Amino acid sequence: MEILKVSSRSVPNSVAGAISGVIRESGAVEIQAVGAGAANQAIKSVAIARGYLAPIGIDLICIPAFANVTIDGEDRTAIKLICEAR
Repeated sequence: MEILKVSSRSVPNSVAGAISGVIRESGAVEIQAVGAGAANQAIKSVAIARGYLAPIGIDLICIPAFANVTIDGEDRTAIKLICEAR
């Protein structure tokens, strides 16, 4: 499953386009966000992607979870959004 990493500076429309593309190709994508700002951008991106995919008959679902990631040698907890076509 492809992993998309989102930061607080990510543009939601661009991330939504990436989500939509991966969903059309493989049917599932994992989005990782570390921090409140990044999580906010990730959630907005998923909402926009649902709008992109709905007209072609794809219902995007999202399953939230936690993931442990290492950034600059430091262990951090990320929000992981597993998105799948239904």
